[in-house]
Amino acid sequence: MSENTEKAIEQDNVRRLSAAILEVKSALADREDVVHELRDVQRTRLELLMQEVQDVIEDAPDDESFDFAISSGAQPRFWIDAVAHVSIGRDKRSYRFVRDTRAGRVVLAESGETKPVAEAITRYVAERIVERRRLLESSQAESEQKAAQPQAASTAKALAGSVPEPDRKSEIMSGFALVVIGVIVGAAVTVALLRDRIPELDTLF
Repeated sequence: MSENTEKAIEQDNVRRLSAAILEVKSALADREDVVHELRDVQRTRLELLMQEVQDVIEDAPDDESFDFAISSGAQPRFWIDAVAHVSIGRDKRSYRFVRDTRAGRVVLAESGETKPVAEAITRYVAERIVERRRLLESSQAESEQKAAQPQAASTAKALAGSVPEPDRKSEIMSGFALVVIGVIVGAAVTVALLRDRIPELDTLF
């Protein structure tokens, strides 16, 4: 094979490789255009759902419990809070409202229309608000109970200290007086009984 033939074959291979690279780039560009287009469509549908629950978003507590934001990425999601979000289903038409739990992902609502999903979001937000308030009330009650226990103990101690201790000396004197009275009464009864039997006692009394 001559040198000219080898060069011609090499140039032909280079042209084929260049053409293949151009085809791959063109296919990737078309695919990216489709991905971007699908992403834009999904985001638009999620924005429509977000508008449907705008009143709920405005009435919800302004704290870190809820997100109410649409995330970017290959698959946009409308986040309600850290564990619940809405995404577009595999059919690219339906809304899928899910919540992540310890047991796995739970589907709370799925529909091709915004209204049923918006109602499910409203109920979910209401449940979270009630749970949070009950938790705060329970925590506050426990704190008040713990604070009341030392105060009750100190009050009981103060009341115990305010009661005067019994006077030991007065108790002894009272006991002695009772003994003396008992002796006197006993002697008088004895004298009364023996007065008739012993005549000499008449001369003494």
